[in-house]
Amino acid sequence: MASAGEHAPSAGEYISHHLHHLQNHHQTGPVDFSVINLDSIFFSVVLGVIGCWLLWLAARKATSGRPGRFQAAIEILVEMVDSQAKGIVHNAQSRKLVAPLALTVFVWIFLMNFMDMLPVDILPWINDKTIGLPYLRVVPTADLSITMGLSVGVLILCLIYNVKIKGLGGWVHELFAAPFGDKWFLYPFNFAMQIIEFVAKTVSHGMRLFGNMYAGELIFMLIALMGGAFAFNATGIALFLGHIVAGTVWTIFHILIITLQAFVFMMLTLVYIGQAHDAH
Repeated sequence: MASAGEHAPSAGEYISHHLHHLQNHHQTGPVDFSVINLDSIFFSVVLGVIGCWLLWLAARKATSGRPGRFQAAIEILVEMVDSQAKGIVHNAQSRKLVAPLALTVFVWIFLMNFMDMLPVDILPWINDKTIGLPYLRVVPTADLSITMGLSVGVLILCLIYNVKIKGLGGWVHELFAAPFGDKWFLYPFNFAMQIIEFVAKTVSHGMRLFGNMYAGELIFMLIALMGGAFAFNATGIALFLGHIVAGTVWTIFHILIITLQAFVFMMLTLVYIGQAHDAH
């Protein structure tokens, strides 16, 4: 951001600065896997630790009597996730891992999404006044590398459960025999369809979360620009009032979005792992 004595950034410069990650080095091409978004990793890890701490705290303070509000909220969340897991993953042994995994996914993604509820400039402003990092982007799920990393993790779990439930030979046979039948001349088409399905599910899983959170983050930036246009004239005052109204309405609506996106990602995780248990 512009320092004291420099001209205020334009709208394009403001948005471009806020959309830039703190990286280990500059990206040199459209695809560069050597680039690491350090801010996304930092906030993801910190929020993951906070999520685990909250769940641990609820378990530690759980009582058999009348629960407090925090314990009741966690119990409702756990029961909701467990009921969804039972309805999708019918293998009781698998649910011992899958249900806690789904709970962790929901809490972690919700916390990462919740970073979008903070005022757009609050953490960058604190950074400017303290550490002074050149860039700081604080919503991990608005970073495609994070959401695709999560979806690839789900894909790996699906492959593991395919082998665990069906055996390596059974799963390889399914790759070539489903969905068009157990005829050798259809094997190439069957295999191609299976690979396309795995790739499509993984890409859509990560892109859905990224697209929604990226759009939400961008709208908050546009609303912030309205507030930055305040001046003691009719246009400036109208923009400032519009900033307050639009910011309030979008924030309330965004509470639903961040919760829904965490729920959808969790449900798709359960569905994909559940499909790994089904034989064609």
